Order: sequence, then structure tokens, then C-alpha cells
Amino acid sequence: MIEALSYSFMQNALLAGLMAGVACGVMGALVVVNRIVFVSGGIAHTAYAGVGLAFFAGFAPILGILGVAGAAALIIVLVSFKARHRTDTVIGVLWAVGMAVGVILVDITPGYGVDLMSYLFGSILTVAQGDLWMMAGGLVFLLAATLWYYHDFVALAFDPSFARVRGVPVKGLYTLLLVMVAITVVMVVQVVGLILVIALLTIGPFVAEKFSCSMAQMMLISVIINIICVILGLYLAFTLNLTTGPAIILVAAAFFFACLPFGRKAP
Repeated sequence: MIEALSYSFMQNALLAGLMAGVACGVMGALVVVNRIVFVSGGIAHTAYAGVGLAFFAGFAPILGILGVAGAAALIIVLVSFKARHRTDTVIGVLWAVGMAVGVILVDITPGYGVDLMSYLFGSILTVAQGDLWMMAGGLVFLLAATLWYYHDFVALAFDPSFARVRGVPVKGLYTLLLVMVAITVVMVVQVVGLILVIALLTIGPFVAEKFSCSMAQMMLISVIINIICVILGLYLAFTLNLTTGPAIILVAAAFFFACLPFGRKAP
């Protein structure tokens, strides 16, 4: 593995994986405690329509993913406020339609010759320098927003009614949270892909929750777990010639099953 890091593409892959691990550790904690795992999955899978749209219209796929993921987040926010009891139905529809539209747009794109597996399951070894700068910018925004609104996010997660009484802008904060999830999806797509992003968002925080007494502690432990999973996943992929994204997720799954027997502690 040390020898592999002499190659620039492996250095880029490691940096991308570490940034994705930090982003998913922090955002995953918010996703888990707010019980919006299904919402996050809906945003991630709907974003596949952005991949198809980008190839069909001829612009960067990352822009398509960001646009569609952001639009899905806003639609879910509107439905949550207007008809909360129908939110799961709308998410299911967005999930299915997004995947279907993505496939159809790719089918009708003239001269299509790109491997979509890299967007579904990640292609961390192809991360370029420009992608790293994009990820770094997204990570700075996510960390800054989390730090600035940390206490409000905690109040939102555990008692929205109390948060509203305290003067916390619950609707605006929830909207920001889902937009941050969309940004995280864009950041992680090259590391583990759209299909596996939900695993990196939830497995680490689930394990961390068992050993945490606060939201901040949960985020920190989750970040550490994700970083370990990324490093071990890269090592296994390099050593055994495996696809990197699924290798990272399987390492995370090992943490998940190993910690199942332990009692759950509320953060």
C-alpha cells in the first residue's frame, strides 16, 4: 500500500476517500439522529437522473448530479411541510423516476460510450485534481454550516417543537439539512457511487451512536470509523484487485455487524 501511494492517482484516491469519510461522518450523524435515512437514499438515487441529463445535454455529470439532487431535496422539503404523511410516497416516486429517467436519457444519447458503473458504484481511482478541489470546497461548506448551526441542529433532531419555541427557524434549518445531504451525495459519488452512498452515510454513525454521549462525540467517532473503512477498503481493493467502492462498504459492514451485539446508547 505504501508503494502504491507513490502513484499520483492513489494519492488522489486517498485524499478523496478521507474527505468523503469526514463529510459522511458529520452528515451521517445528522441523518441518523434526524431519522432521514430514507430521505437521504431518495436524494442519492434520484440524482441518477442528473447523470443521464448531463450526458444527454453534453455538460459535466457532477453538475447534473448536484442540480437534480438539490431539486429532489427541495421537493421533499415542500412535501414534508405541506403533506408530511405522504413524504415516504413522494420519496419512493422520486427514487424510481430518477433512476428510470437517468437510464432512458442515457439510452437515447447519441454516441454514448461511458461506463455508468462508475457513477453507480464509484470510481475513486479516477479522481482528478479538480475533483479534489471541488470536494474540499464542499467539505468546508458542510463543516462551517454544521459548526455554525450545531446547537440548532441538535434541538431540531431531538425536539423540533422545543426548537421552534426557542426561536430556531425549523423549516429553514430542515431545508438547509437536506441541501447539505445533496452536497454530500455529490462529494461522495466518485468514492462509492450513488447506490452505496447511503451505506457510508449511515453505517459509521450507527456504530458511533452506540459509544457516544453527545452529537459532537458521535460525529467524531463516525469520522474516525469512516476514515478507517476508507483506508482498509483501499488496501483490500489494491491488494485483491477489487472494486474500491464496494470494498470500502464491506469493511464498514464488518464494523456494523461486529457492533450489533452491543447495547445502544442515545447521543
